[in-house]
Amino acid sequence: MRTKMFKRKAAVAIAAVIATGLALAGCSGSGADSGSAGSTLTWGVIAQATTFQAENANWANESPYIQAVYDTLLKADPDGTIQPDVATKWEYNEDNTVLTLTLRDDVKFTNGDTLTADDVVASLIAFRDGASPNKSNLVNLADAKAVDATTVELTLSAVDPALLNYLTQNSGVVAPASSVGDAATATAPIGSGPFILNTTDTVVGSSYVFDKNEDYWNPDDQHYDKLILAYYADPTSLLNAVQGGQVNVTNIIDASTVPQMESSGFTANKFELNWWGFLLSDRDGAIAPQLADVRVRQAINYALDKDALVKTIGNGYGTPTSQIFPTFSPSYDASLDDYYTFDLDKAKELMTEAGYPDGFEISMMRTSAVPESHWTLYAQQLAQIGITVNYTEVQPADFITTMLQGTYPMYWFTLQQDPTDWQLTQFQVSQASTWNVLHQSTPEVEAFISTIQTGTEDEAAEAGKELNRYLVENAWFAPMYRPTSIFMSDANTVVKTQVGNAVPYLWNVEPK
Repeated sequence: MRTKMFKRKAAVAIAAVIATGLALAGCSGSGADSGSAGSTLTWGVIAQATTFQAENANWANESPYIQAVYDTLLKADPDGTIQPDVATKWEYNEDNTVLTLTLRDDVKFTNGDTLTADDVVASLIAFRDGASPNKSNLVNLADAKAVDATTVELTLSAVDPALLNYLTQNSGVVAPASSVGDAATATAPIGSGPFILNTTDTVVGSSYVFDKNEDYWNPDDQHYDKLILAYYADPTSLLNAVQGGQVNVTNIIDASTVPQMESSGFTANKFELNWWGFLLSDRDGAIAPQLADVRVRQAINYALDKDALVKTIGNGYGTPTSQIFPTFSPSYDASLDDYYTFDLDKAKELMTEAGYPDGFEISMMRTSAVPESHWTLYAQQLAQIGITVNYTEVQPADFITTMLQGTYPMYWFTLQQDPTDWQLTQFQVSQASTWNVLHQSTPEVEAFISTIQTGTEDEAAEAGKELNRYLVENAWFAPMYRPTSIFMSDANTVVKTQVGNAVPYLWNVEPK
């Protein structure tokens, strides 16, 4: 169940770099409103709505669709701080295996029913057992029960340090118990959110129109009378929409279009979401014995000219780094960003010490969804220390599936930097994590992760820092840089970007 979630997250991540593989598509319509209060917000989106059915909902680039029509149990500030939403209070028991939530009593669904604990229980269980790619967010939810109309008790099978964060996302969406399992809600959702999907004006796959929910319990989060989510599949049509005044805000497909958007009066709101580089997956040397030597893995890190990679591949948008932990993590260590600086002499020295003065050959995957020039540059970087890359071409549709099979010793990819250390370790570090594709680990790493899960706040924070340094010093990965994600807004709109998400949360997009 965990694999599906990671495939989706990875697909979203790689979508940012495969603009050349996207089919040409446009979205017609009238120009965007000026953005004054009581107006229309037109948001250019690069993902269509997969489904509006709550238990199967997606997140990341699809979060605006879901946030428009549904509430979540909790809410996250732009910096990730957890705040009340449908749940006004929350409290764990002593061993953090039972979470009690107190609910508002004034939330109404668009079918007229009042939201109660029974709806919360039905929604959580349905999401855990549903088809959402993020369903494993609730893998530790053993049971949920309604204590009374406004109290819910969640019992966990294991401590989950990320649960509160998950309840701010699609995992925490609340739908009426009566609508759970109703396939009709995939296109006609019943929620309690700030907007109602206008199924008459919506053109599926092109333009999704939402009208203000006049009965919404939290009018402070309703900044517009109408919301239009307009889908664009390629950078040219999106740029034309920006230059033609057809959208107020949008995330981007191709960073090279940013200067043209800025010349049209748009502001580039910049943030970091992912890290970009090599996964040195075969650290035990099961496929490539050379990678079992930490000196070889360190040499690969020293051989990367990260400044050049940012300039040539990232269009200048990115920050060189040697660590996979994000700047907003308590485990982030600024001194580790330049732990491996570009040093060919040092890299060659390490290769010689490891017994490979003339280098070796290694197999990697590549796909046509990523520009050929990228793969050439990666191979050139490694060739500087004698490592010859033998690429195998994999079809774009099979790229992620093939990666997850763990049949190659190392990979290039871009992975999300999650909002919490626990999420990050479960995503790409722990022995059981899907993106540790060969499921190799060490006792030290698993001990750090165990402390992050079950230790006190101080113990977990210290374990995270020690884990970060261990991964860097032992060259588990060869990060190149943190790409700069960019969300564009026009002169009449102000946005606050969201830690750990591809786009801002809906209520953080407002008229000036």
